[in-house]
Amino acid sequence: MRFTRVRDLVGVALVAGMVVHLLVRQSYGSLPALPALAGFTLLVLAVVETVLGFALRARIHRKPGTRPVQPLTAARAVALAKASSLLGAIMTGVWVGVLGYVLPQRDELAAAASDTTAAIIGGVSALLLVGAALWLEYCCRTPDGGAESESPNGRD
Repeated sequence: MRFTRVRDLVGVALVAGMVVHLLVRQSYGSLPALPALAGFTLLVLAVVETVLGFALRARIHRKPGTRPVQPLTAARAVALAKASSLLGAIMTGVWVGVLGYVLPQRDELAAAASDTTAAIIGGVSALLLVGAALWLEYCCRTPDGGAESESPNGRD
């Protein structure tokens, strides 16, 4: 398994943003108002993953007073991080796509002004989730001198 590449996430965000922008452009008048805290859940996930990353990093590096991490636990954390980074990239694209439509319209449409706030909160929360997920994935790497150096020929 390889680690998540930022360029892959950027590509996903761009595609999601373009699709959502076109959809919002076609149907904005029939959409309900966006709740101001619609993206807040992503922020909660980002905080949880950041805390989990720090906790796992200490355990993987065998800091005093911590228990070693079971390999399955680390694998589950990496799977969570990969899924969360993808979700964060998609939602970043979604919120930026919405923002790309409502930001220029906010002076003309009252609904666009409130939707701008929701899109900014959602976009920032989604970016924080991507950052937290990449941090969690980074924290699950084995330290130098770990399993890699134990292979018989020095290579994996």
